[in-house]
Amino acid sequence: MNDPHRVPSRRTALAALAAVALAPAAALAQQPAWPSKPIRVIVPYAAGGVVDVMTRAVTARMSVDLGQPIVVEAKPGANANIGADTVANAAPDGYTLLVSAPYLVANPMLETGLRWKPADFVPVARYALSPSYFVVPADSPARSVRDYAEMARRSPGLQYGDGGTGSTQSMAIEMFKSIAGIRLEPVMYKGAPPIVPDLITGTLSMSVLPSTVAIPHLKSGKLRALANTGDKRSPGFPDVPTIAEAGFPDVTVMSWYGFHVPAGTPPEIVRRLAEATGAAAAQSEVRERLSSAGGEAGFLGGAEFAAFLREEQARWPRFVEAAKKNAR
Repeated sequence: MNDPHRVPSRRTALAALAAVALAPAAALAQQPAWPSKPIRVIVPYAAGGVVDVMTRAVTARMSVDLGQPIVVEAKPGANANIGADTVANAAPDGYTLLVSAPYLVANPMLETGLRWKPADFVPVARYALSPSYFVVPADSPARSVRDYAEMARRSPGLQYGDGGTGSTQSMAIEMFKSIAGIRLEPVMYKGAPPIVPDLITGTLSMSVLPSTVAIPHLKSGKLRALANTGDKRSPGFPDVPTIAEAGFPDVTVMSWYGFHVPAGTPPEIVRRLAEATGAAAAQSEVRERLSSAGGEAGFLGGAEFAAFLREEQARWPRFVEAAKKNAR
């Protein structure tokens, strides 16, 4: 008869150990494949704005690719920090994405007491770019960026419109002032649109405006563009030189938009999101929607996007310090 108190055999013990080792794998196998439910994308800007519109253009196509609804949710406020903080504290499971933009680089340099840091996120992909325009009143005597720089040297302290410390446009002006060696006086506004009336009347001598704000007034002839700050001419304004062609290549800067996820998100999910973003950005209908919103497709995958962010982080500190002085 078998003795119930007999010590288990070596074979029985090994079998038990193997069962224990395989248990986590079995549990993982039982988990539903990602994505198995709707994905939430947090836009840290107002609903209906250009970032919201461009994000929806991309996510609508991503939803088809991933087979799940993608819900775009606006969480504006505190210079994009409310949205960033929301995603920094979300579960790293691939179901919550943050729309990232230059604030992700600039805010930690400009502000203290942030409840998030760049290390709280993992870059997924960049999906769009948007140029800005160096603009002056229609009757300005400056016919080129060099003309404007000479005018500023003759009349130090000319006023310009600044739509917000840390914005791409604000940084472009800081770059220009530093490289041109001129002194300008900032007039601070809450965003770019309120700058326009004072530009049109000549109260301000210049500003750098995002394309969505500048283009209607350039087309109407109420403002004049001396350059765009991107790395190529705009098809809509082929006669407007790039800032590099205008003699200031170091002022080349564009607004960009991408996706980040909470740190700790599984790499395979990050890769799948990047693939879906790239596939969406390659679609002609998505490109058309981005263009109509004043942007253009500018896809970078995870590694390339991370390298781009490192370059941005390296070039901005000197200009951020100048922006801080203006904000005091």
